[in-house]
This record gives sequence, structure tokens and C-alpha cells, in this order.
Amino acid sequence: MPASTSKPPRIAVLADSDTRWKWGALTAGRIAPGPSMETGPRGDTQVAPALSGFLLRGRATPTARQLAEVGVQADSLREVTAVEFLRAMDQEEYDIVVLALVGGGVQAMLHGLGRVWEGRPKRPVVVTGYVGVVYEKLADGLLLRHGADLVLANSRQDADRFRGVYDGVGADSSSVTEVALPFLGGAAYTGEHEPYTVVFAAQPSVPESRKDRTYLLDRLIQHARKHPEREVLLKLRSKPGEHTTHIEELPYQKLAQKTDLPANFRLVYGHMGEVLDRTDLMVTVSSTAALEALHRRIPTVILTDLGVREMLGNHHFVGSGCLASWDQLDEGHRPTPDEEWVSRQGVAAGGTPSGGGSYESAFIPARERISKLLASSELPPLTPYYTPATAPGYLPGILARHHLGPDGSPLPGAPAADKEPGPVRQIVRRAARGAYRHGVQRVAPVIRRMGEL
Repeated sequence: MPASTSKPPRIAVLADSDTRWKWGALTAGRIAPGPSMETGPRGDTQVAPALSGFLLRGRATPTARQLAEVGVQADSLREVTAVEFLRAMDQEEYDIVVLALVGGGVQAMLHGLGRVWEGRPKRPVVVTGYVGVVYEKLADGLLLRHGADLVLANSRQDADRFRGVYDGVGADSSSVTEVALPFLGGAAYTGEHEPYTVVFAAQPSVPESRKDRTYLLDRLIQHARKHPEREVLLKLRSKPGEHTTHIEELPYQKLAQKTDLPANFRLVYGHMGEVLDRTDLMVTVSSTAALEALHRRIPTVILTDLGVREMLGNHHFVGSGCLASWDQLDEGHRPTPDEEWVSRQGVAAGGTPSGGGSYESAFIPARERISKLLASSELPPLTPYYTPATAPGYLPGILARHHLGPDGSPLPGAPAADKEPGPVRQIVRRAARGAYRHGVQRVAPVIRRMGEL
């Protein structure tokens, strides 16, 4: 199933949230081999593959609004269960399959795909990786992704860490392939706008407590009042009732409802790249938006107000030169990023993760590797590190969550294992997901507060 020189490669992307759909779809364009090129939405050059999108049904399945905000177009896009996706991979032909999922989902699909493609000399190349900063569950997440043909690392630092984990447990580390975050781009920062604009990039689950989130909101509002000549924007990820990669029980929108907001303070949604076009100072706890801003040379601050802690993810930015507090920002502090640290993250404007060259060249090794695999007469079976023999107390539970047995085959009674979902089933699914989201964001916090009385 080699990629044709006259036809774009056929790529299937399976994603379980809006953020991972964005990463998976943009990654597909970056790593697709072939001569057909087009200009991307941010003015960058990228390959135009034949892209089929699959959204894994679950709590974080993106809404139509979220998909529109991501702004990535696919030739087809449908919502599926794990079993439905595996059936599609058995019946349809693709050159590349990108698994843009949480680690357990990747592991389940690797075993399921291994069963589906068993005995086939030719199969698609399987690619997976991470959406952004990897600051927790490094070993767990990496070993759950082991078995893919390419495990993408977004920077030189991540590539070194990934290989260290695989080598340390005796797993093959040759799949680790250094690239860069696929959504970087846009014009470099050239100077202050009128008005000077401060953007706080919110995160769904960092920090988690009402106290900490209220504190950050209050400090952002105080900054707006202290600097009435500035425009202060709270960049939100989702609207109440929507989910992203992480559950957001206390949306900033709800916290802000009871507050008298100054005239120069606004809540905004939309494409992060468009918001960055007018940003003079990016502020966050540990959002990947910080890397997008640093890539464009926009002054960026990682807040220390709540401490520098692993649970917040801001420990990842130690050595960046970007750590600062709201007190410092109120007094006019502008950070100076450490060039060596930025280079190791693969986000330096005009540079690649390994130094030198263009941002686009960061994806050349992945494209070359995929081209070589597609041109081979036979690909080996998928061989994840975890098997029923190596992890008998862990793997079966991961597979069962996706209605798969220890051999990767559908369990009896798996949803939609034998037929496509009809209109009634689709309506029931949407209603059930809505009820779940309501329970997470409305009912669960109330119960938790009652338990604290």
C-alpha cells in the first residue's frame, strides 16, 4: 500500500477530543509524504492528504462549535465507537493511521488493529504522539503508546526522554521520531499593539480547585483595573457543557458571572492563532499556548503565584526564563526567554528542534521514515510493549474499557459490534452524552460541596 506519487496519501485520524483532533489532523498534513503541497491557514506550507476523520465517542467528543473553532477540514468526519473504528480499518484502505488519543485508547487500538490486520503483509503505518507539553505520567503514557510505528516527540528534550523510558524497560525505542508541534506558525511578534493586549490562556483542569481558579480570575481582573489603558482577555477553551481533553468542573465563565468586570476586560473564544495575532503578553499556568506564543517571540509568562509544582505542570518551564508572578506583571515586568531552553522545546521561531533550518524541516525525518515504511514490501505486525503475558493485571482492563478482549477482538455485547448505528441509537447516544456532561459540570460539584459541609 505504498503512497502514490500521483495521488495524495490516504490518512485516517482517530481523536477523542477537540484538542487531539486538532493535533492529529494537523500532524497528518505535516507528516504526509508526497509532492502535493498547499498553503495552510496560517500561511505555512503543508501536504494535502486525503483525510478521513473519526471521533471516538466519549465524554470529550467535540461539538460542532468546537470543531469549527479548530478550523481543520477533513474529506469525511464521523463519530464512532472503538469497535466501529476497527471495523472501518478492516474494510477500508488507508496509507497512514494517526491515533490522537489518550494513552489507554492508543493501547487498545494497537491491540485491536493488530488483530484486524493479522496475517496481512501490507498494512497502514500507525502514528501516535502527544498534543503538547508532557509533564505527568511520562512512563505510563509512553508505554501505553508503545507499539506504533512512529511515536512522535515534539522536541529534542521529549525525544531524549522518550528514548530513555523505552530503553530503560527494554522496549524498542526506534519508533521515537523527533518533530515539532504541528500547530505552530503565524507572524513573529514585531512590537506593541494599540491597545496593549494581555491574554490569559485558561486551562480546563489546571488549577483544579475553586479557590485557585477564583484567585487567578481575581488577579486578572485586578490587572485590568490597574492598567485601564490595556486590553485584558481571558481566552477560554470551551463553553459550559462542552468538554475538552480534560474535564472542567468550574468554568471561568461561571466564576465571572458574579463579578463586576471592568470595561477593558473580555472573555474570548476562537482560534488561538488569531488571538495571538493581537497579543503583547501571554500569561498562563502551563498551557501549550505558551509554546505557541514563544514560537512567535511574544513575551510569555508562566505564573508562579500557586507555586511551581508538578501537579500544575509549570515545573516543565523551569529554566525557560518565563516564570513570574502577577505582582511582577502588575509592575510592568516583561520576561526574557532562555534561548537554549526554547530551542530544546522545538519552538524557536525560524529553528527546528535540533537547531538550524526552518520549522517545516522539523517534519522531514517523519515523512522520510513513513515513505520508507510505505515503500517496503511487508510491514511487521504491531508489537506493543504491553501484552497479556507482560501486563496480565493491567492490559485486560484497558482493553475492556473499549469493549475489547485480551486478544483485541470485540467482547460479546460490545456496542455496535455487528452493525452501523441507526437514527434512534444516534439520538440516544447524544442524549446520554449530554446527561453525562450535565452530571459532571452541574451535579457532581454540588454533591462535592455538600460533602465538604
